[in-house]
Amino acid sequence: MAECDALGPHRAGRQLTQKKSKKPNKKKPSQDLTAADARELAGHLKHSFKNADLLERALTHASATPATGPDNERMEFLGDRVLGLVVADALLTRFPAATEGEMAPRLNKLVRRETCAEVARDLDLGRYLHLAPAEVAQGGRTKTAILANAMEAVIAALYMDGGLEPARSFILEAWKSSFDAVAEIPRDAKTVLQEKLHALGQSHPKYKVVGQQGSDHAPVFEVEVDAGQAGAACGSGSSKRNAEQAAAAALLTKLDNES
Repeated sequence: MAECDALGPHRAGRQLTQKKSKKPNKKKPSQDLTAADARELAGHLKHSFKNADLLERALTHASATPATGPDNERMEFLGDRVLGLVVADALLTRFPAATEGEMAPRLNKLVRRETCAEVARDLDLGRYLHLAPAEVAQGGRTKTAILANAMEAVIAALYMDGGLEPARSFILEAWKSSFDAVAEIPRDAKTVLQEKLHALGQSHPKYKVVGQQGSDHAPVFEVEVDAGQAGAACGSGSSKRNAEQAAAAALLTKLDNES
């Protein structure tokens, strides 16, 4: 059995590295979004909002509002669908000969939480967020889950304010390097591990959750993969699926080092 460390290095991480030539200047975050901040962010989004309240709401985390107050969760729901539509349409255009089975993993990588959070970091979105003081103290402005959700909410704000075109233009520009990164058909670590174990005549790997840390809004799961005689390893991630992928990747690395 592997010794799992919930703070260890095998995390479901940023598989897509954003490489932007120009990034917003990093500034000290403020609790309240000023008019200048709103204009600055709108400039990065390349959209002039007719209804500035939409952007304000998109940046408002649930922790910063009363139980019945407006936050960005409903907008996050919409933005996730807009992102999926734009990415799926772009994949059809970019890879005209690809099958559905070849495009599905690309879509998953492009819309996954970690990719959305990376785009948010490129925009320095965390410093614009409305968060409760307690959430700020816990590092909320840099949490992957909070950033990803806010990014989807901002996409919804673009869509609700100007229709599909401003949302599409922003996504295609902000996700450009991510699209480049999925030019090759991605193969997830769990699939690669299972194929490797099969070739070695080993049993199928078994995954189990061995720990959980973090808050309800930003959990971190620790998963162990046990492949019998082939060994075991641990990985952590912001979802059980991501943690399983990280554990599989860790065991693959271990097997490669032993071979």
